[in-house]
Amino acid sequence: MNNKRMKPFLFTMLMLVCKLSAAQKLELKSPNGKLSADIELTNDISYSVSYAGKPLISAARIALQLKGTTLGVKPKLRKQSTTSVKKALRPVVPLKSSTISDQYNLLRLDFANDYSVEFRAYDEGIAYRFITRKKGMVEVMDEELSVQFPAAYQLHLQQASGFKTAYEESYTHLTSTEWKATDKMSTLPVLIDTRNKHKVLISESDLEDYPAMFLKGTGHNGMQSTFPKVPLEVEAEGDRSQKILKEADYIARTTGTRSFPWRYMVVTENDGQLITNTMTNKLAAASLIKDPAWIEPGQVSWEWWNDASPYGPDVNFVSGYNLATYKYYIDFAAKYGIKYIIMDEGWAKDTKNPFEPNPEVDLQELLAYGKQKNVGIILWLTWLTVENNFDLFKTFSDWGVKGLKIDFMDRSDQWMVNYYERVAKEAAKHKLFVDFHGSFKPAGLEYKYPNVLSYEGVRGMEQMGGAKPDNSVYFPFMRNAVGPMDYTPGAMLSMQPEVYSAKRPNAASIGTRAYQMALFVIFESGLQMLADNPTLYYKNADCTSFITDVPVTWDETRVLAAAAGQYAIVAKRKGAQWYIGGMTNNQQATREFDLKLDFLKANQTFNMISFEDGINAGRQAMDYRKQERPVKAGETIHIKMVRNGGFAAKIKQ
Repeated sequence: MNNKRMKPFLFTMLMLVCKLSAAQKLELKSPNGKLSADIELTNDISYSVSYAGKPLISAARIALQLKGTTLGVKPKLRKQSTTSVKKALRPVVPLKSSTISDQYNLLRLDFANDYSVEFRAYDEGIAYRFITRKKGMVEVMDEELSVQFPAAYQLHLQQASGFKTAYEESYTHLTSTEWKATDKMSTLPVLIDTRNKHKVLISESDLEDYPAMFLKGTGHNGMQSTFPKVPLEVEAEGDRSQKILKEADYIARTTGTRSFPWRYMVVTENDGQLITNTMTNKLAAASLIKDPAWIEPGQVSWEWWNDASPYGPDVNFVSGYNLATYKYYIDFAAKYGIKYIIMDEGWAKDTKNPFEPNPEVDLQELLAYGKQKNVGIILWLTWLTVENNFDLFKTFSDWGVKGLKIDFMDRSDQWMVNYYERVAKEAAKHKLFVDFHGSFKPAGLEYKYPNVLSYEGVRGMEQMGGAKPDNSVYFPFMRNAVGPMDYTPGAMLSMQPEVYSAKRPNAASIGTRAYQMALFVIFESGLQMLADNPTLYYKNADCTSFITDVPVTWDETRVLAAAAGQYAIVAKRKGAQWYIGGMTNNQQATREFDLKLDFLKANQTFNMISFEDGINAGRQAMDYRKQERPVKAGETIHIKMVRNGGFAAKIKQ
C-alpha cells in the first residue's frame, strides 16, 4: 500500500476508533442474572432490555427537556455507582402478599449539568428515573421515552381520544408496526406481547407533582411518551367538570431538586408473573401515615348500580334514596358482616353543597344507625365540590363518616395529580379513606398515603353490557397488575352477550354467576363493592355467603393457570384459608383445567366449597352448581369453565 492510500485509510480507522470510544456502554443485570439492561451513552442516553440474552426492547431513548436545556443530550458522565439491595416490604393494604421481597441491583449515573439517571434491575423488571439538582423552580417542557421494537409485536392498549379521559375505554389490540403517529394515544399500563413467551408491561410509579405519562405510536414500529400540559385557565362545566381554556407550553413547573417518576417495564416468562408482580409498590414512596391502624379495607354495599330499589314482602316502604332504604342497606350489610355502605349521588340536597344532606335521607340518623350496627358510611362527591369545599374533611370526620368516594376527575395533568395528593393528605389528617372514581390508574400514591384504598380507572361493571369478559379478562394482567381497581362486581343477574338486555334498576352483567363470584377472589381492591340489590342477595343466600366471606386483603397469591386475555385462575391465602378464583373469555365454548393443590399443608385434609358453571351456563348464564368435598395437599382437581364463565372455591379445615 503506497502512502497516498495509507493516509485516508488511517484517518478512517482513527475516526472509527474515536466513534467507538465515544460510546460508553454499561450493563445492569437482575439479581438472578436473567434480565439485563444495556445502557449506551452517545449523543443521547438509551437502553435496551434482554432476557437470557434474547433482545426484547432494542432501543429506548430517554431525555428530560427543561426550559433552556435538555438532560440526556450529549451526556457527560461524571460518576457511576452500583448497589445491591435486599429488604422486605410490608404494605399497609396487602392486595397480593403481606410480605414482599424487594431485591434489586441499582446503577446510578451522575452527569454534568446537575442531573442523574438511576436504573434498577429486579428479577421481574427494569426501571429508571431522572434526578435533578437545579436551583429554584424549573419548567419541564417535555420528557422523552422513545421505544423501538426489534420485531412486530402485539400491543394491548387503552386508547383515549385525548388527555381528558377516565381510563374507561375498552382495550384495543394491534400490531406494533400498525400503530401510526396519527392514531389515538394510549393510557398506561401498556402490555406488549413479543409473540414469544415473553411479555412486557409498561407503567409508572412515584408519580408526584408531575403529569401522568401516555404513549403514542411512531408509525415506525415504535412508541413514544406524551404528556398533558399544565392548565392555566379553566372554567366550570356544571357541577363535576372543568373546561381547559388555556394551557402552558410546559408539562410541569416543579422544584429543581427532586426525583422524577419511575418508568418501569415488567418482563415475564409466563403470564402469571404479570398478575403477581409488585413493581408499583416497590418503586413507590414509603407511607407517610405513621400509625395506619385506623385504615380498614373492606367490602361495601353499593346502591347506585341497582338504583336503590329493594323490593319484596320485607320492604314496606317506598324504596329510593331515602332514610328507610339506606337503613335497609345497613341491615343487609350488618347481617353479612359487610363493613360499609356507600351513599352515592342523591344523599346531598345539592351536589355542589356537601354540608346540606337531602332531608329525605337524614344523614345524622343513618350515621348513628350505622354505628349501632357496626356499619360505616362512605359518601360520594364530585371532585369539584371537594375542591371548592376543602374544609369538608374535618366536618365529615366529626360527623362520623368513614370515607369518601370522589368522582369525575377525568384528567391527569400536573394540577390534577397534585389534587389527588392534596385530597389523600387532608383525608388522612382527619382519618378518612378515599376511593377515586373517574380517575387515572394507580401510580404509587396509594402506598405513600395508604388511606387511598382504590381507584376506578377501568371499564367496570357500571358500563353494564359494555363490561364484557373478553375485555375484563385482561384486567389481572394489566390494570390490576399496577394497583387496586374498583370494578364493582357482584351481579346476581347474569347473561351471555348475545341475549344481554338490562338497565337500572334491573341491572345485569355479561358472564356467568360463577364468573361474577370468582371476581371477588381475582380482582384486587381495598374497597370491594357488592353492586347488586340486597333483595337479590337475600334470594341467593348461598352465593352471598360465599362472596361476603372473601377477604379484600391477602397474605399470599399464587397463579394456577394464566393466559393474558384468555383466562386467569389464582389461589389466594388469608391466614390458614385458601380461595380459588377463575375467569375466562368468550372465545371457546368450554375450557378445562387440572389444578394441583400443592399449596395446601401436607398431611392434612381440607373441606372445599366450590361454585362452578352449570351444564347449561353457556346459554343460560344463571346456571351454577355448588359442591362440597374433602381435598388434600397435592391432589389435582378438574374444573371446567364455559364461555364467559368462572370458578370460585373456598378451602378450609
